[in-house]
Amino acid sequence: MSATLDLEPGPVAVGSLVGLSGLLFLLTPVVDLVAVGSLQVSTVALSAVVLAFGFALGTVVFARRGRRLFAIAHGVFAVAWALLVLGPLLGQEWLLLAGVVVLVAGAGFLVSQRRQ
Repeated sequence: MSATLDLEPGPVAVGSLVGLSGLLFLLTPVVDLVAVGSLQVSTVALSAVVLAFGFALGTVVFARRGRRLFAIAHGVFAVAWALLVLGPLLGQEWLLLAGVVVLVAGAGFLVSQRRQ
């Protein structure tokens, strides 16, 4: 019995970003702030940004594989998550509200597409 591990770069990159996001989130009680250039950023904020990049990359990966609905889902959640992250970070409530609207509208669209 021979087991081979077939790793493709796209899914590995997406999984790595999601894993890094989770690790950053779990480090929150242990690590205070992380230096990003001249900024001091919490690991929770970094985790959220990395997860948004993971969703965005997932959009490209699924689109290249011809998985239209999965690509759209990742794209919707990438935009919604980025808005949900940027709203509080920038102190702009309208971005937070826009993120919720994109999330709800995108979820509704995806459910309607799945039923067809």
